[in-house]
Parts: sequence; C-alpha cells; structure tokens
Amino acid sequence: MLTLKQKKLLDFINEYFSSYGIFPTYEEMKSALSVKSKSGIHKLISSIEERGFITRIPHKARALKINQDMYTKSKKNTKEYIPFLGKIAAGNPIEAISSSFEKISVPDFLLSSNSDYFALEVTGDSMKNDGICDGDIVVIKKKETAISGEIVVALIDDNEVTLKKFRSNKNSIALEPANSSYKTRIFGPERVKIQGILAGLIRKF
Repeated sequence: MLTLKQKKLLDFINEYFSSYGIFPTYEEMKSALSVKSKSGIHKLISSIEERGFITRIPHKARALKINQDMYTKSKKNTKEYIPFLGKIAAGNPIEAISSSFEKISVPDFLLSSNSDYFALEVTGDSMKNDGICDGDIVVIKKKETAISGEIVVALIDDNEVTLKKFRSNKNSIALEPANSSYKTRIFGPERVKIQGILAGLIRKF
C-alpha cells in the first residue's frame, strides 16, 4: 500500500533506472517530484523501503535496489487513489479531522463507481471486537445518513470525530464501541453528523 507521492517516486526511480542504468540522485528525485527538501525525499525513500519495494545499499552513491517482484505485482493490481485524511479515534474522540491533499491507494474492489470515499488511520482499540485495530486503515464511503448497526465516522458537536457503531433511537443517537472497556455515548440527534460509513479495511502486519 503506497500513498500517491510514494508511488510517484517509486515509478520515477524505476523509469530512471530503465533509461540510464543507474538510479537517480536525491536532487533529481526532489526536482522530479517538486519536493522542497532532500529530507522530504529521504522520508519518502524510507517509507518505500519499509514497505519492501526497495533496498538501500549503505555507503554508496545512487545505491538502491528495486524489488521487481513487488513492483510488478503492484503495477498489476488495479488500485484507486482516495483522500487520506489522517487519524481517527476508535477510543476517546479526537479533534475534527482537517482536509488533506495526500492520497492513498486502495484496491478498487472496495469502491463503487458512483460514490466518494476517503481513508483514515485508526488510533485506539474501542472497535477491536469488530476486527478494527489500532493502526488499521479504514476506507469510508461518504454518506450523511446511516442505518442502525452500521459503523460510521461521526462528527460530534462540530468538534470531535470518532469511529463507532451507529444506533438511532426516537430522540437520541447512540455511538457504541466494540470493546467492553468503553461506554456507549448518547447524544441528541442535532449533536451528531454522519460523515460516512465503513466500506473496507486495510491492515499491514
């Protein structure tokens, strides 16, 4: 799973090597991706290496090795890119998530063509009994309504965002955890806005 920037850098490295037989310098990578600093490229390289797509050879200039099996596999898999909006609490709510220009690749079978989606990284363990763990990436289908029992991204009082199971009662909304260590929270309907419903989950082991 690569973000859009990571994928662009990996593609540039592979295409450069195919053309010139050597790997690009950090300065060339910085220029190609319009990244402001070499430290930004260093972070991207490190994140790609952590995912197993490349290996850096220490103490040598332009010394990289592309894992061609993984790279070829990533090119064959059909993926879509959706906005990655950072972290969401599956525990105690965090401040409202702001918009982001970063995108993340997800398998296209998680998405339908007539809907919009975004991705969030889960923090906390309040939904662990529903199989949603700390560090997971959840794919969220944008919706403003939900059916009781669906797992939703809920905005509370225009300030807090959380991932919980939605229950609609006559005069209230319940946001239920899937962990007995946490309590169900009850709100008036006017205090809760549904931002989307859970469409899928991506996990790195």
